[in-house]
Amino acid sequence: MTAYLVGSRASNLAKTQVREYLAPLRKSFPLVTFTHRVILEGGDRDRTSRTSDVSAVSGGSAFSSEQEAALARGDVHVVIHSLKDLPTANAPGLMLLPPPGREDVRDALCGSTLAGLRRGARVGTGAPRRIAQLLAVRPDLDVVPIRGNVPPRLKKRETMGLDAVVLAAAGLRRLGLDGEIGELLPLDLFPPSPGQGALGIQVREDDKPIQEILSTVADHAVDSQVRAERALLAELHGGCSVPVGAYAETGPEGSLTLHAQVTSLDGSQRVSGSMSGRTEEPEKLGTALAEELIGQGARSILAAIRAGARAHDG
Repeated sequence: MTAYLVGSRASNLAKTQVREYLAPLRKSFPLVTFTHRVILEGGDRDRTSRTSDVSAVSGGSAFSSEQEAALARGDVHVVIHSLKDLPTANAPGLMLLPPPGREDVRDALCGSTLAGLRRGARVGTGAPRRIAQLLAVRPDLDVVPIRGNVPPRLKKRETMGLDAVVLAAAGLRRLGLDGEIGELLPLDLFPPSPGQGALGIQVREDDKPIQEILSTVADHAVDSQVRAERALLAELHGGCSVPVGAYAETGPEGSLTLHAQVTSLDGSQRVSGSMSGRTEEPEKLGTALAEELIGQGARSILAAIRAGARAHDG
C-alpha cells in the first residue's frame, strides 16, 4: 500500500479543505493512504502583528513558508493551501498543480448589509485590499484591523463591538457558516484576492508519482482562471499586503475574461479594467491587463503604498 503525507495549516478551515480535497482521491485510490499532518505557520503563532511584519520575520509568506519548507525537506508529499495565501512565485523545486474546482470567489459582509451599516459603523477586516475597497465605497466607515481564523473573527463582532466583519465567502461556506452572511459583496466593487476560493495544491517538481494521482481531480478551467489572476498580481509586484483584486471567468469556446482593480489604501483612487483572452494563455492575459492598469496609474498607487509601508517600518 502506498502512503502519502498531506500538510496544511492548523485551522478548522485548513483541515476542512484537506478533507474536501482528499475525499474523491480516497474513493478513486482505495489502496493509497493519505495522512494529514498539521504545520504551524508564523501567521498562526503571531495573531497580533501585521501580516506583512510576520512575513518579514519569516523571510516568506506568513501563511505558507513553513509548509513550503516542510515540503521541500520531504517531511510531507503535498501541501493544501488556500491559494490566495501563496506568493506568486514557487519556492525552488516546488510547483502548483491545477486545483479541484473552486468555491465562491466573493467577499461576504457578516452582521449587516453594506446599505444597512450606519454612518461611522465599525467594520472589522485585516486585509489591506478589503480596507481599501470598503473605504472607496463607504469612506465614512471606521475600518478596524482584525486577524485570526474564521470563527474568532466572527466572534469579534461582539468582543470588539463591531457592526460587521468582512470574510471570504468560500471559507464561510466550507465551514457551514453560510447563515452568517449578511451580504455577498458585488464583484465590480469588491474584486477578491487573486486565487480566492481555490485550493493551492503544492508538490515537489520531481515527485512524479503523486503528481499522477493528484492530476485525476484537476479542474483545468479553474487552473486557467487562477493562473491569469496570479500572473496579473506578479506583474504588478503585488502580494496579500497590496490592495489588488482580480477574478477571471471562463466563457464559451475557450475564452477567458479577467477583471481587476487596484485601490489606494484610503479608497480615494481606483483603477480597474477587464480583458479577454484564450484559456490556453492565461499568463499572457494576466500580464496584458496588468500593463493596462499600469497605464491607468496603478503603478503610482502601488508605489505610494510601498513608500508608506517603508516609512512605517522605518
